[in-house]
Amino acid sequence: MDNQTRSEISRKKAIDAALTILTREGVGGLTFDSLSRESGISKGGLLHQFRTKQGVLCALLEHQKQQFEQIARDYMAKEGASKAEPNLAAQIAIYRESINQPNSVARAVLAALVENPNLLDEMKTSDAEKMKALQDEATDLDLSLLRYFAASGLAFHSLLGLSPLDDSARNRLFDRLLDEASWQGQHSQTKRRKRSAG
Repeated sequence: MDNQTRSEISRKKAIDAALTILTREGVGGLTFDSLSRESGISKGGLLHQFRTKQGVLCALLEHQKQQFEQIARDYMAKEGASKAEPNLAAQIAIYRESINQPNSVARAVLAALVENPNLLDEMKTSDAEKMKALQDEATDLDLSLLRYFAASGLAFHSLLGLSPLDDSARNRLFDRLLDEASWQGQHSQTKRRKRSAG
């Protein structure tokens, strides 16, 4: 095995260990000592790979970005053609999947927010691009944004341990957010109300 392959394996092992620590202990528990214990990689090896805790968080955010992009690609390949708003549906699917993962990559955002919110600047740019894609495909932008932010709220409430919903109720709500037909009736009623008011 060459050095690059060994380095990539170690990096993945460290990222998986960091996500386990974040899930179990929160951002305060993420230290090079705990990461070394969890991953089985020497502290020196971790420092060589990441240099600082901020380096670990940047690697986690990059890993999250790649994971979410893969979820979106998979969703678009499987369901995209059947959706009137495929980008919105893919984003809702990402939020749903983020809480179904045992050690969710979305915890990287929470950790960065606590440790150094500036680490999220790149994510803000990416989110602006997502909003533009949602706007371009939406027949009712406000309704699309409500569905998008409802999905993100469900996900982050769950990740923070604040959601009173069990898995069944949460999945039912995600199903509803993804069911375009149930929202098109809302869109038609809005159009009718506007016409009758005019």
